Amino acid sequence: MFDKKELTREIESYLIANQESIYRLAYSYVKHPEDALDVVQESIIKAISSVNTLKDSHSMKSWVYRIVVNTALDFLRKQKRLVVVDSETISTYIDEPAAGCEEGSDLDLASALEKLSPAERGRIILRYYEDLKIEEVALVLKENVNTTKSRLYATLKKLRVQMEEPMEEIRHG
Repeated sequence: MFDKKELTREIESYLIANQESIYRLAYSYVKHPEDALDVVQESIIKAISSVNTLKDSHSMKSWVYRIVVNTALDFLRKQKRLVVVDSETISTYIDEPAAGCEEGSDLDLASALEKLSPAERGRIILRYYEDLKIEEVALVLKENVNTTKSRLYATLKKLRVQMEEPMEEIRHG
């Protein structure tokens, strides 16, 4: 059996150590800094108050991310607004171009990500920017692992097509 006080301390330590990525995740959904802070604050309260629902401290990261995602989605439902991640948001995830990438490819990626639905964008952010394993993404999104894989690969294919379109226009333009 878990010691609730010890687990609460572990959660608090985890939240403090990972506050930037938790904020980025919230921001990727709600798009406004103040709203993201509200989501983070509410998520922290939910995490600490529901410490008994954490079955294993090894799954803390996906457990916290699931709380943040669900809190952000609840917030958006309450606000009844559509979130579109802009280039500024994406630039918080893209610190520098990857080796071998063209200089404009970050802008192409940001533009392509803007065209995705919030669910698709969230899947990409969790997997590639927050570096979660597919199994962890599935846990966060409460999906079957195979469903997560197929949706992720479909989204990647969609991104590839969107990023190739500008190149086609340049070649034929």
